[in-house]
Amino acid sequence: MRRLSAYVGLLLLGACSGGLRDGQFARDNVRYRVAAPPEAGWRRVSFAGNDLAWTAKGSGHLIALNAVCQDHGDPSLEVLTTHLLFGFDERTLTARKHETIDGRAALRSLYEVSIDGVPAEVEVVVLKKNGCVHDFTYVSPRGARATAQSTFDALVAGFAQESAP
Repeated sequence: MRRLSAYVGLLLLGACSGGLRDGQFARDNVRYRVAAPPEAGWRRVSFAGNDLAWTAKGSGHLIALNAVCQDHGDPSLEVLTTHLLFGFDERTLTARKHETIDGRAALRSLYEVSIDGVPAEVEVVVLKKNGCVHDFTYVSPRGARATAQSTFDALVAGFAQESAP
């Protein structure tokens, strides 16, 4: 688990800049509401290629979300999910289900992966709404996913895309 924490730490770019205020994220042509993880156990970080990201203090857990609202074409949710897993080794799909999030079809997929030889689990939720692709990612040490599953689930359940600012 220490090696996974170190790897996640290398991916992080430092303190986060603005964008989230009172549960609302705004950037360029996208605005959405989200239930951020509790500050007591999580630290907001800047993570390349994501709107928002948090790490659970000292545990190797990472939660991130992102919206892309242009130049993404119209790929399937399965293709979008696969694209999010580039960079992880030995990807094995262990669970997949379709659900509805913010009134739109979404795909939730769970993978066992390795990151530079370190075993981990990655859960990805992808949905398309109003010309945007929204993805949510939860990375945890293998076998420890349940530790922060409720935090990830609350973040996803609290998501609502709003009109552009």
